[in-house]
Amino acid sequence: MKRNIPSALRAALRPVPRFRSRPAFAQEPWQIQWQTRRGMAELVSAADMQFGQPLHETHPHIIKPGDLTPGISALEYHHRRANLARKLPKNSIALLVAADTKYRSGAVFYEYHQDPNFFYLTGFNEPDAVAVIEKGTSEVEYTFHLFVRPKDQKAELWDGARSGVQAAQDVFNADEAGDINNIASVLPDIIQGAKQVYTDIGYGPRKNAFQRFMEGGEPKVDGLAKLLQNASVKQLRPLMNELRVNKSEAELDCMRFAGAISGAVFTEAMRRTPSYTTEKQLWADLAYGFKSQGLDTEAYVPVIAGGQNALSIHYVRNDDRLHEGDMVLVDAGGEYGGYITDITRTWPINGRFSKPQRDMYGMLLKVQQSCVSLCREDADMTLDSLHRIAEQNLRSGLQDLGFDLRNNGLDVLFPHHVGHYIGLDVHDAPGYPRTDKLKENQCITIEPGVYVPDDERWPKHFRGMGMRTEDSVRIGKEKVEVLTDTAAKTADEIEELKGK
Repeated sequence: MKRNIPSALRAALRPVPRFRSRPAFAQEPWQIQWQTRRGMAELVSAADMQFGQPLHETHPHIIKPGDLTPGISALEYHHRRANLARKLPKNSIALLVAADTKYRSGAVFYEYHQDPNFFYLTGFNEPDAVAVIEKGTSEVEYTFHLFVRPKDQKAELWDGARSGVQAAQDVFNADEAGDINNIASVLPDIIQGAKQVYTDIGYGPRKNAFQRFMEGGEPKVDGLAKLLQNASVKQLRPLMNELRVNKSEAELDCMRFAGAISGAVFTEAMRRTPSYTTEKQLWADLAYGFKSQGLDTEAYVPVIAGGQNALSIHYVRNDDRLHEGDMVLVDAGGEYGGYITDITRTWPINGRFSKPQRDMYGMLLKVQQSCVSLCREDADMTLDSLHRIAEQNLRSGLQDLGFDLRNNGLDVLFPHHVGHYIGLDVHDAPGYPRTDKLKENQCITIEPGVYVPDDERWPKHFRGMGMRTEDSVRIGKEKVEVLTDTAAKTADEIEELKGK
C-alpha cells in the first residue's frame, strides 16, 4: 500500500510535476510530462490539452485554482477516499462503476449524469470507468485504482475529448491507472486478494452494470457473478451514506451558491408570472435563469403545476395553460458542481391571493416555518419527528379552516413525508434512516403540503387547491441556515412583487 502523503501534495515533490490542482506557489504555466508517439517525453502546457471535463488550466472561468470540480479540491477528494478506507475492514476493497451513457433513441443520448457515489470519491465525470479503493493491513493507507477510456482520436472526433489513462493518474490522483478495456485481466487479482468486497454493482439499477468489461461485446449477465462467486460481498451504499450525509464546508458552499441563485430565479419568476400563459413558458424561464446566472443545469425535472395539476405531487408534463384565478405550484432548483437545491413555492398566477388561497397558504406557511425553526442539532430532532410535528400542526390548522379529518383525512390531504436529505442527489444518501438524530452540517428539505381533491368531503372554497412550501436547510448547532431564503415566501412578499 502506497498511500500516506495526500496525492495532491505529492505532486510538488516530483522533479517533473504531474498535472494536478495547481499549487499556490506555481509561477509558470502548469505543465505535464507526456509521452509522444515516438516514445519521447516532452513538456506540454496543460492548457493546450483536452480533457473529458473542465479543469482550471482549461476552464479557469469554471474551476478555481486548486479545485478538481467546481468548489471541491483535489485534496478533499483524497480525504473522502481516506474516510471510506477507514470504514472498510482490513484487506478489503470498495468497487464502484461509473454511470452509463443513457440513450434516448439510436445514437441520440441524454445529458450525462455521473453516479453520485463514483463522483463523490473521484471527481471523474465520464462514463465507462471503474474505481477501486483498496485497503490493506494499515488503518490509514489505501490504494486508488482508476480504469478509464483511453485517448482515441477517432472517437473523440465524434464524442468530444476524453481525459485518458495518463490523466487518471496525473489529474485525478489515481495510484494505479489503466485502460478500462483491459480490466478483465487486472481486476480478478485485486478481487481475489480481498477478504471482503463492498460494491453496489448487482443491486437495484446497477445490477447489469460493468458486465461488458468483463467478457467483452454485449453485456453478459453472469460476468460479474463469476468474478465475485468466491468473494465475500457486502453492499457499499450504507458506508457511502454515512460519509455523504455530513457535508464539508466546501460542499455547503456549493449548496449555498445553488440555493441563493435558484431562490433569486424563483423570485423573478413570481414577479413575471402574470405574463406567462403556459406552464412551459414558466419552465423555460426558470431553466434559463438557473444557467444564465451561473448554475450548471436544472437539478431535476421540475413540477410546474397550474390549478388542479398541483394535486399530482410529481406532475412533470408541464404542458397546460395557466388560468386567471388559479395558483401555480413550482417545485424546481438548480445544480452547481453536482450539488442540488430543492425549492417549492405556490403563488397566484395573477399576483393576488384570494381569501381562501391566502387562508390556506398562511396556515401551510406557519407549519413550514415551525418545522424549519427546529432544524438545529440542539433541538434533538429526526426527520421522522419533524414529520410528526408537521402532521400535528397541519391537523390543527386544517380543522381551524373547517376540514373534517376523520377516517384518515390527513393522509389524503398530506400523503408524503415532510422532508428528505439533499446533496449530490435530490433525495441524498438514499436509504439513510429517517430515525437518526439530525446533526450539524447535514442538509435536508422541509416541505409540508396540502392537496385538496375536488370532492364533496372537503370545504367547497378549498377544493382543487394544491399547495406546497419547501426550502433547502442546513442543520446548525444552535441556529438554522435556510439555503434558499432568496426565494420570496410570505403572501405579502409575493403580492408586493406584482408592482415591481
